[in-house]
Amino acid sequence: MPWYSYPLIFVAGLSAGAINTLAGSGSLITLPLLIFFGLPAGIANGTNRVAILLQNVVGSASYRSQGVLDSRGAAWLSAPAVVGAIIGAQIAVDLNETVLRQVIGVIMIAMLFIVILQPHKWLEGELKELTGRPNTKSLIAFFFIGLYGGFIQAGVGIFLLSGLVLLVGYDIVRANAVKVLIVLFFTLFALIVFILNNQVDWGVGLVLASGNMLGAWAAARMAVEKGSVWVMRILVATLAISAAYLLGFFEWLSRL
Repeated sequence: MPWYSYPLIFVAGLSAGAINTLAGSGSLITLPLLIFFGLPAGIANGTNRVAILLQNVVGSASYRSQGVLDSRGAAWLSAPAVVGAIIGAQIAVDLNETVLRQVIGVIMIAMLFIVILQPHKWLEGELKELTGRPNTKSLIAFFFIGLYGGFIQAGVGIFLLSGLVLLVGYDIVRANAVKVLIVLFFTLFALIVFILNNQVDWGVGLVLASGNMLGAWAAARMAVEKGSVWVMRILVATLAISAAYLLGFFEWLSRL
């Protein structure tokens, strides 16, 4: 890689770490950049997990220190997500990436309308801590979210937030805190799979991770200080931009 790629990768990590901690889809920034600078797609996918893992160590610690992290609930919901992530990371079949991107884009548009039409569910919440076992529907949902996260990562934070708010009942700030710890758990196992398959560039991964960690630390503090309304605005903007990116809207504009 040329020398100037490393500062750009750090800055991309800074942005992605903040976006991932507040909403999700930060990997839509980092994965294309890593591929642009010459990493094969598989190695870019594995290398990105180094940054995701360390980003969520910092994010979880920050949320915990501010008293909004339900560690017990995160542990319950991480169990099916970890199983799904291990399977997802080991998937070796060829998928049509274009179709996959379009499907995820449509799902994000649907989520955007859900957030706009039912803001009270995201702002108020009914749950501070999970006291019992999650219901079967939630466990199944988090298995499939983990499966997707283990496979590609990009956008998994949005799916986790939706499950944590709409199925489990957290408000958006507490959901973000639990989301970060769940991603930490399943990324650890997914990263092991990528390491065993020699699909991690450690030098690039650690540069990216340094940016992700700084962005995660700042974003976790802002989420708690500014509250649910501010975080929901970030989520709405992220959903709209991610959907436009995945559905090729920006490519269409560039051709005009």
